Amino acid sequence: QLPSLRELYTAGERLHATPLLRAFFEAHPNARLINQYGSTEISVISEHRLAADPSCWSEMPHIGRPIANTRVYLLDGHGAPVPFGAVGELYIGGAGVARGYLNRPELTAERFIASPFVEGDRLYRTGDLARYLPDGNLEFLGRNDDQVKIRGYRIEPGEIVAKLCEHAFVREAVVVARQNGPSDKHLIAYVVCAPEAGSDEGDAGGLASALRAHLSARLPDYMVPSAFVRLAALPLTVNGKLDRNALPAPRDQAYALAAYEAPQGAVETALAQIWAELLGVERIGRNDHFFELGGHSLLAVQMS
Repeated sequence: QLPSLRELYTAGERLHATPLLRAFFEAHPNARLINQYGSTEISVISEHRLAADPSCWSEMPHIGRPIANTRVYLLDGHGAPVPFGAVGELYIGGAGVARGYLNRPELTAERFIASPFVEGDRLYRTGDLARYLPDGNLEFLGRNDDQVKIRGYRIEPGEIVAKLCEHAFVREAVVVARQNGPSDKHLIAYVVCAPEAGSDEGDAGGLASALRAHLSARLPDYMVPSAFVRLAALPLTVNGKLDRNALPAPRDQAYALAAYEAPQGAVETALAQIWAELLGVERIGRNDHFFELGGHSLLAVQMS
């Protein structure tokens, strides 16, 4: 208990209102959570004071409205404003914009541009995506380079993370895209489990099956990760950001494998070898499901 706590500010990665976070503020009714948005180049430019009742929070709280002396623009790839409610890249102007990067003129020219909207103003190109909600608040949607395109579908990994964190066993999660061969890209989920999930590493396959079933009931098939990797903690950089390069490659138990039973006969053995090569899985049993292991229609065409 922290009886003297009154305000807790969060910034950096996108905020997820997980069950654990809600439980913390339910246990501290006098404390308020303030979700801020900003970066070193622009400082804090908006904030959202969440309601006192955590049950009222959305899964992915918005970032509020711009503070005084700050100008926010949502622009498309051609530098034109997007329609209200559409997704655009955040450009920030106003008093808080830095002069640039020390001794890095090329990066400064790339990120800091002259404003086409206000004479004499400069804009910082954040690389972040956002949109205006009907009430005028800004919804942060993640990094522009975090969006992935898989089998023709454009996917925002944050949406998958939000659904993962609804599961009672999941405390934290991140979803990334990994290349599996020259023409196949698939989603991998990394999860930090809540204590009630237990610590049996041998049941990783069971956890993968449970999380896959959970997401399959809530998301379209192309948004369900192929593998679910359990971690003790998400790796972070010295700045407290997610260290994506430190995320390990999934092992076989990260996939929703059925209880192993060896292939029988020449046809099953040959098919298991083909599946293993296509799916990047070391061992295929006769009860395993092609699509639950990350297979899809394009891989099925290759198999034929």
